[in-house]
Amino acid sequence: MFTEPAHGVEPTGNNQGASTEQVGGSDKNGIYAAARIQYSGSVAKGGGRGNVTSTDVNWTPPPCWYAPYLGAKDFKKEMSKHIDSQLNAPGMGGTAGAALGEAKRHYEDGYGWTDTPGYKDYNVENDGKGMFWAGVENPDEPDYLKRTSCTDLPFWVENGDAPPPQYEEAISPEILAALAYQHMQLPDTKVTLAPEANTKVNLPTWAWLDKAVFDEVQATAALNVPGFNIQATTTAKPVSLKLEPGTRDAVMYPASGECVINADNSIGEPYAKGKADQTPPCGIRYLRSSGDGTYKLRATITWEINWTGTGGAGGDLPNGTFGNEQAVTVQEIQAVNR
Repeated sequence: MFTEPAHGVEPTGNNQGASTEQVGGSDKNGIYAAARIQYSGSVAKGGGRGNVTSTDVNWTPPPCWYAPYLGAKDFKKEMSKHIDSQLNAPGMGGTAGAALGEAKRHYEDGYGWTDTPGYKDYNVENDGKGMFWAGVENPDEPDYLKRTSCTDLPFWVENGDAPPPQYEEAISPEILAALAYQHMQLPDTKVTLAPEANTKVNLPTWAWLDKAVFDEVQATAALNVPGFNIQATTTAKPVSLKLEPGTRDAVMYPASGECVINADNSIGEPYAKGKADQTPPCGIRYLRSSGDGTYKLRATITWEINWTGTGGAGGDLPNGTFGNEQAVTVQEIQAVNR
């Protein structure tokens, strides 16, 4: 069967705290496809995947969904033109021709199936009272088969009504929350070190993040069309910092390398004069020189993520992680013999 999708356009990005808009739909020849998702808050630049890596390896963002597409008159213009041109194409017949014929009867003559009623003259008598919904591909889904799996024929939804329950992939606050999660831009994770970049073998290196650069991040995805307005805000709250020294020849503080958040929303403790002989609450002690090179210290923040949406909806999403590497030079302590 033929499916005319609401065309998804990749979103444009923004810096943290700014606002941006993704427009999904088309605007040509006076025909307005209303499926548009607006993103605001901390959204990844360029419309690609955000900087969040889910800790749940089985979690994936929605590959496609159903969303408002066209009003009845515009849908009739588009769909009838497409079906007629395909039916009149040379060599069109067999299964494909039969499917197109069924689609034509479905929208023109009221031909339907179980749980899928047909329409008379493309339902134009109800134009302005609702919209036809159609499948939308997630442009950031790399698997083509998943991206194009919303293959049901476009269906009618009255203004203010929920889509029929059989369309589980119909756009919802939960789907919008997952899309906001997918596009969320997290801040760089560069920890402050003392000593800053050059440390010594067996000298404890203190590491910390202060609360000014370690705050929660939000991204909102919204769909606003006549008779159907929903949104969801996804919030990521930092909960811990994991340090990986870039070599096996190191001792971590704490031993797990996982530094938990403090009561004041900082992590670790800044080094201060007089603490040289103390064990840092968050840090590293390298046991071997990095020689002529450096060790790649990786700092990864774990973010606890939840969402709230229209109608009081909400819940948890899998924790996310995001990390950076920074170079650390470790030198031998030079002894002076006399």
